[in-house]
Amino acid sequence: MGEIFADAFYWIALANPADQWHDAAKQFDEDNADSPLITTEEVLTEFLNYYAEAGERRRKIVGAMCEQVLAHPNIAVIPQSHESFSQGLDLYRRREDKGYSLTDCISMMLMRERGIQDVLTHDNHFMQEVLRFCFSYRIEKAEHIWVRAPQMIPLS
Repeated sequence: MGEIFADAFYWIALANPADQWHDAAKQFDEDNADSPLITTEEVLTEFLNYYAEAGERRRKIVGAMCEQVLAHPNIAVIPQSHESFSQGLDLYRRREDKGYSLTDCISMMLMRERGIQDVLTHDNHFMQEVLRFCFSYRIEKAEHIWVRAPQMIPLS
């Protein structure tokens, strides 16, 4: 298996035992500990923003988790750049009929650039854009936490 893209959904689920997807995300994490994960600083920003109003204890937990992600040898965190922002903005503008966030557009462009075909998410936007021909693996009754595309399709 190649690189797997970890969307904010995955980090959010891992960080909260009460999240409906927590068990599935944790199980994936345990079963695939050696798999190389890719995420972006934008995704981690989205993850931290999600918990911004969750209180001091939760903010402490997710802040420490983010530091662990940054230091983990099997997780590559792609830094923000003007180029990635511009590429994401271009896709965002070309898909005005969709509800894609700019962070998702940046993620989709990165996945295409690196040939990543697996994404840890529940976001149907990835299936609409990057993973049009996809099938999902079920992990503890969770659909779409890990979605694998047999082939990438053009984003144009």
